[in-house]
Amino acid sequence: MSLSILINEYWYFILLIVFAATAVGFFAGLFGIGGGLISVPCLFFIFETLNIEKDFLMHLTVGTAFTITIFTSSASVFTHYKNKLVDINVVKTFGLFVVLGVLMGTVFAAYMSTKSLVLFFSVVVYVFGAYLMLAHEQVKRVNVNRAFYPKAVFGLISGFISAPMGITGAMMNVPLLRYLGYPISKCIGSAATIGLFISITGSVGFLISGFYFNANLPFSIGFVNIPAFLLFVPITTFMARFGANTVYKMNKIKAQRLFGVFLYAVGTIFIYRYFNI
Repeated sequence: MSLSILINEYWYFILLIVFAATAVGFFAGLFGIGGGLISVPCLFFIFETLNIEKDFLMHLTVGTAFTITIFTSSASVFTHYKNKLVDINVVKTFGLFVVLGVLMGTVFAAYMSTKSLVLFFSVVVYVFGAYLMLAHEQVKRVNVNRAFYPKAVFGLISGFISAPMGITGAMMNVPLLRYLGYPISKCIGSAATIGLFISITGSVGFLISGFYFNANLPFSIGFVNIPAFLLFVPITTFMARFGANTVYKMNKIKAQRLFGVFLYAVGTIFIYRYFNI
């Protein structure tokens, strides 16, 4: 391959990353999520255009997405903690089981094929989309359920699902904590903090599994692509502020429904890719 073609490919890759990171950051701030549900589809198609080895395409996508969200979610966690909206007991109990679920889910994902991971992502995204389009705000008070088993079961399931998805799990953990009776303000702050631990655990897990499977992918360490990580973090962090400011000008329910429609579109595209991989 000539030097000029190689340079053009690098610039093409950089432009795609910059464009995707700008969109991911804005919509992550707009919808109040860690960004994995948006960054995973973007990174998947970017890596696919670069002819990344198909056997490890989704693994590289998820591992990179997790590493990015470590940094993009840190500021959110710090803000919630500073405002005393993080329940440490929730993080230490429910959060512990979530992390254990992530560890199991990471091992599970490592042995799955890219095609299986794409199908898994599609199905879960459809479920999330349906939830967002059908859910409504509940204002009734619920007594906190301090029982051990519900936290353990829900935590393990949440973490296990989050790992192959490359997400911080807030979309599951906030309603689960609300179901367990915690006030919504503590649910959001605690879920964000747990999400940070999910990102760290998932990132390390995919990093190690990449070495375990001897994945020799360009510009990557294990299943983490370094250029994508370095470009995504500052851009998404910057753009998330604009998205967060924009949401105050929108109707919250309409924004939620809009994200649900977006997820259905993503799920449909991934189902199509599933049959063409």
